[in-house]
Amino acid sequence: MKTSKWLRTATGLFVLLWASSAIGGDGYLVEQKDKQFVYKGAKIETLKLKVGDVVEFKNMDPYFHNVFSLSDVQTFDLGSYPQGQSKSIKFDKPGKIEVECAIHPQMHMNVEVK
Repeated sequence: MKTSKWLRTATGLFVLLWASSAIGGDGYLVEQKDKQFVYKGAKIETLKLKVGDVVEFKNMDPYFHNVFSLSDVQTFDLGSYPQGQSKSIKFDKPGKIEVECAIHPQMHMNVEVK
């Protein structure tokens, strides 16, 4: 069972990196863990990207999460999804985007796209 979970994660990351390189951007993995946005093992306040970069938001918690933004630069709602699943978004305009979880209002981060 652990092997198949590892294989799904590795396959998902490969597809994300392949897709983002095919469309010209880099890929980033942001985890939703302990009701926080986490990047490279630490809570993140601001993620700095280039136009065209793709962020995969992966739910690591045993309850549903959501990712959305009402920012003028880029408005989106990736919907709610359970533990182990992820949703991705391409940031295609420069500016500052506030990202939140509709289920846990204390979860928020900023994305700065240049």
